[in-house]
Amino acid sequence: MAFISNRTFLHIQCISLDFLLQLCRNMDHWLNACVAVERAFTIIKGTSFQKKKSKQAAKIIIVTLIIFIISTSVYDPFHRRLIDEENDSEIRIWCIITYSTSLQVFNSVMHTFHFFAPFFINLISAIILITKKSHQQSNFQIHRTHNQLLREQFHEHKNLFIAPVILVILALPRLIIHFVSKCMKSASDSWLFLIGYFISFIPSMLTFVIYILPSNFYKEQFHKSIARYRTNIQRRLQIISSR
Repeated sequence: MAFISNRTFLHIQCISLDFLLQLCRNMDHWLNACVAVERAFTIIKGTSFQKKKSKQAAKIIIVTLIIFIISTSVYDPFHRRLIDEENDSEIRIWCIITYSTSLQVFNSVMHTFHFFAPFFINLISAIILITKKSHQQSNFQIHRTHNQLLREQFHEHKNLFIAPVILVILALPRLIIHFVSKCMKSASDSWLFLIGYFISFIPSMLTFVIYILPSNFYKEQFHKSIARYRTNIQRRLQIISSR
């Protein structure tokens, strides 16, 4: 089996790849939380909701999130280095991280924060949305109790609760590995860590399955978008073929 031995390439990969993956993963979690907040804010504002201002706020929030996420993990690349290991007449090159005690504590706090904060924001936003919609419905359906309307809204928007829970369960191995990880004695010890590491990327790949498919509204909007794109493509193909 051939191994990459170019130290310059491996060093660049060591200090950048996992750092960038971590940034993208955290950004994905926070963007999901922002969507949940906007969804709840739309219900709260009702007819006074201004789409133009919402787009402007979204641009500012995205830039702020990028700066915030980078600032909470910018130290990571500076504490990565390559080491050589001789094992069974083979020389392996490893990328390792060395933190001081205080930095390790800060890193653990940031990992936990980026893990749980978006999750709780999702749940709180879903509770606000359901409660507000139930209150609005009670003004028009006075013959029904508030509990009946609350249960109906929960059934209609249950995917807003199910999705964050599923995402947290799938991402949990990453948090566990972060707190229990240690130096591996051989390459054979790496499989459990690799499996848990790659499982943590599953939530980002299941956004469509978790958020779109369980929701009748989002699924309907998805089909409308597909139909619109299909119509546009067919129209352009007809224009091209008629020339």
